Amino acid sequence: MNYSVIKNCDIANGPGVRVTLFVSGCMHHCEGCFNPETWDFQYGEPFTEKTADKMLAMLAPDYIEGLTLLGGEPLEPVNRQALLPLLRAVKERYPTKNIWCYTGYLFERDVLGTFCTQWAGMKEFLSYLDVIVDGKFILAQKDISLQFRGSANQRIILVQASLEKGQTVLWESEY
Repeated sequence: MNYSVIKNCDIANGPGVRVTLFVSGCMHHCEGCFNPETWDFQYGEPFTEKTADKMLAMLAPDYIEGLTLLGGEPLEPVNRQALLPLLRAVKERYPTKNIWCYTGYLFERDVLGTFCTQWAGMKEFLSYLDVIVDGKFILAQKDISLQFRGSANQRIILVQASLEKGQTVLWESEY
C-alpha cells in the first residue's frame, strides 16, 4: 500500500485533533474529488513498518483524540489488508482513542455484505473502527455546511453500535 500524506494535527476529518492517513488507490473516481491524485495506487510513498511506528508516536499526546483513515479509499482490498496491522497496534497501544474511516462504499451493502463475505479479516477490521463515513462524494449533493462530510448522501455511522444492534446507527454530533 502507498499513502499520499500523514497529517499529525488535523481538525477537519473527525472530532478533536487527529492524526490522519491519506492512503493511495481508489476505484470510485468521484466527480469533484478533492484528492484525485490518490486514485492512483502507486501515488505517494510506500506504507512501511517505520511509517506505522511514526504514526503510533504521533498518536501519543493526550490532545490527539484519534486516527482517521481516508484517501484514496481505505477499504480497497490492498489498502484494508495493509491497514489491519496498524489498527491492531493503535487499539492495543491507545484503547481510548477513536478511529474514523472514510469510504465511498456503502456500509450495509458493501462493507457488511460483500467485504465481510469476501475477506475473513473484515470483521476484525471493523472491530477497531468507531465511525465510518460512507458513500461516494456526489458533487450535485455537495454541502459545505455538513459536519465531517462533503455531500448530503454521506452518513456518519457508529460502527460498534450498528454491529451490536444489527442496524445502522448514525452518529449525533457532540460538537
